Amino acid sequence: MTAPQTLSDWLSHAERLHPRGIAMGLERVRSVAQGLDLSFDCPVITVGGTNGKGSTCAMLESILLAAGYRVALHTSPHLLEFNERARFLGESVTDEALLPHFAEVEQARGQTELTYFEFTLLAILRWFHACRPDVLILEVGLGGRLDAVNMIDADCSIVTCIDLDHTEYLGPTREAIGWEKAHIFRTGRPAICTDPLAPTSLIDYAREIGADLRLFGRDFNYSGDRQQWSYGGRDVRRSSLAYPALRGANQLLNAAGVLAALEALRHRLPVSQQAVRQGLATVELPGRFQVLPGRPAVVLDVAHNPHAAAHLASNLDNMGFFTATWAVFGAMRDKDLAGIIGHLRERVDHWLPVSLPGPRAASADELVQVLAEQGVSPGPQRTVQPFQTPREALAFALSKAEEGDRLIVFGSFLTVADILDSRRSAGSRR
Repeated sequence: MTAPQTLSDWLSHAERLHPRGIAMGLERVRSVAQGLDLSFDCPVITVGGTNGKGSTCAMLESILLAAGYRVALHTSPHLLEFNERARFLGESVTDEALLPHFAEVEQARGQTELTYFEFTLLAILRWFHACRPDVLILEVGLGGRLDAVNMIDADCSIVTCIDLDHTEYLGPTREAIGWEKAHIFRTGRPAICTDPLAPTSLIDYAREIGADLRLFGRDFNYSGDRQQWSYGGRDVRRSSLAYPALRGANQLLNAAGVLAALEALRHRLPVSQQAVRQGLATVELPGRFQVLPGRPAVVLDVAHNPHAAAHLASNLDNMGFFTATWAVFGAMRDKDLAGIIGHLRERVDHWLPVSLPGPRAASADELVQVLAEQGVSPGPQRTVQPFQTPREALAFALSKAEEGDRLIVFGSFLTVADILDSRRSAGSRR
């Protein structure tokens, strides 16, 4: 068979390597990694959790770049382009830079079956190794204990909030999920948890392995008013901080976890107060309560589970008064759709469910059925109309909405990505 020549070719190849899209376990990926030089001399920060991982990684990257460090960052999933998953010095990897590393992983794996995530992660890690970063930030894909990212020993680990998601892989309770996620902790090394109600299983596991556990509310905290906020840790206090550029009340919790990690690593990665201020002021992350310019207001949010939907609901409440709210909603069939809708049912006047690509995605008609089961049906004051794509639904909403209305696009990454892609395409045609 002809070897893949382009990034698209390699990604298509990676999709065919394993009969299942998700296969938990480290044995296969570790066996391939042994044939690749993937050791890192720099500090490694691993970030896991149910929600808040992306924001935490983005703030870490922004602050450490402002401090002058050569930062490598791996995140997943991507919104528009695969290259977003690998960043160095604040820039996404180019196709050309990544291609030889795919070839090396292919040679090293032999007959070993790797999932798409495992295959691409190994190529990204190999590129990072060649970049010789000062610090490496790795976002966990799913869970922690059996996620491929966990084959790299972290010098500091952060677990953000913990809630029910991917229960078929991680277990049906917060305690079960917390135990899985706690396995990114390492003996004798800083282990940060920003969940205000950390599961007992996480605390017990950290104690069992002798990790340096730092809990929100016990070892670090934050306080603030309308103008500024302050962080207080075990040994470090940072005062008079501007609020993060990322919107949403939950971002202070994420920011506090970031500063707790930087406090724990301060002897290896010293960071000035000015770098913290600059990093928080300039951080960007599309799709996390992202408010687009213009009127009516359009909000993009990748809230794809009930916990994230609850945060979205709270953030919507803090936006002020709007005449009506329109919702473009698309999601995967295996999510708790009723739980997601439940948090937003009383805040949305008009529902525009959409179909998304892929076998896991719920169709627009399936979402209409779930909405009906939750008591949301069309009527004189309520629209419930299905669409085949998010961009078609948003165009309809914009044609019907008043200037004082609000439009939210939420759910799966694919829902938000379709809107961002349509805006990018429109911009390129101008």
